Amino acid sequence: MSFYNVALVLVGIAILGVAWLPSLLEKFPLSYPILYIALGAGVYTLPLDLPHADPLEYPKLVTHLSELCVIVALTGTGLKIDRPFALRTWRNPLLLVLVLMVLTIAGLTAAGWGLAGLGLASAVLLAAALAPTDPVLAGDVQVGDPGEGREDNVRFALTGEAGLNDGLAFPFVYLALALLPAAEPLSERILHWGGLDVLYRTASGIFLGWLSGRLLAYLIFNLPKRVSIKASAYGFVALAVTLTSYGVTELLHGYGFLAVFVAAVTLRGHERKHEYHRQMHAFTDQLERLLIVIILLLFGGAITGGLLAPLTWSGAAVGLLLVLVLRPLGGMLTLLGSKRTNWAERSVISFFGIRGIGSVFYLAYGLEKGAFSQPRQLWAILGFTMLLSIVLHGVLATPVMNWLDRRHGRKTGAELSEVSEEEEGS
Repeated sequence: MSFYNVALVLVGIAILGVAWLPSLLEKFPLSYPILYIALGAGVYTLPLDLPHADPLEYPKLVTHLSELCVIVALTGTGLKIDRPFALRTWRNPLLLVLVLMVLTIAGLTAAGWGLAGLGLASAVLLAAALAPTDPVLAGDVQVGDPGEGREDNVRFALTGEAGLNDGLAFPFVYLALALLPAAEPLSERILHWGGLDVLYRTASGIFLGWLSGRLLAYLIFNLPKRVSIKASAYGFVALAVTLTSYGVTELLHGYGFLAVFVAAVTLRGHERKHEYHRQMHAFTDQLERLLIVIILLLFGGAITGGLLAPLTWSGAAVGLLLVLVLRPLGGMLTLLGSKRTNWAERSVISFFGIRGIGSVFYLAYGLEKGAFSQPRQLWAILGFTMLLSIVLHGVLATPVMNWLDRRHGRKTGAELSEVSEEEEGS
């Protein structure tokens, strides 16, 4: 059979499922990513002569496919946050990124080095890849569509964190690269890392993201007063925001992930209630789901093909430590003094640190740029942790968020959908 035709059928069926599964699973303790990983694993056991889904065999494909998925997700994440940016109102997401993520990287580095027997540079790379939460697979615990109003403390904190930390984890990937053996003295490499990779790249990512958002806001909201934009083109505008802000920032050696999110938040803040925001978010959401389907099918195929074969008990312990101890405990300590959240909200925020596509990108990027030891062990630990997170958090997301909503006297997601369907029907 032709691989091309088999791929078309498989992706077509998977995309059709994406159209229905989120609403069908809204009342059940199950997320659609779990089903797609299982589908990918099942398909790869069939005698279809599919190419190996080995991330080490196709490094550039893995890097760029995951990269594209993350930047599209970051645009959608920034566009759907209703709350204007201010240090006071964004305190919890900033704490999760600037304090919890650093603590998580330190703890994971120690676990990878001391428990799993990884080299220091490899341990730092694994920690940098696994520390950030994921904007792609965390839809069940994030805020709703623009203007929808579902922006409680928990959903806002997790959404803001997912948007920010996918850019701010990058300095630690470069730290891992700086720790690899090189001709220059280690002190010079660390000094260069602090100046370029921490200060310049971060500052330029924030500034260029803000500047891109402002310029694109003018083109989107002011220019149409003179030259109209058809409603059918709103989605292309969102894609333009994503690619332009990311590409320009990367060309100037800034952090493109950070720039994309900042640009989307800046754009969202301009004419906040405009219909464009819903249209642009809807397009990015659909494109994101398409890319998720492809990546999860390949991830399932990689598991079938032996991605987890090099996994050791100590490597699995690193993943369990992150998901069950480091993230929950670190989150509770980080948010201990938060006056905006109660103990239940802090517990949910601390627990739902979902790992996913962003981690795939960071590890693939690091392995492509440097000669790290034990690459298959790194992929095995990351794959196990990602699978554990998707299954555990995917099963618990709906019941936990429903419990939290009822505790605060809010309608659950399923109840809001029923109300919306009744209003549309009438």
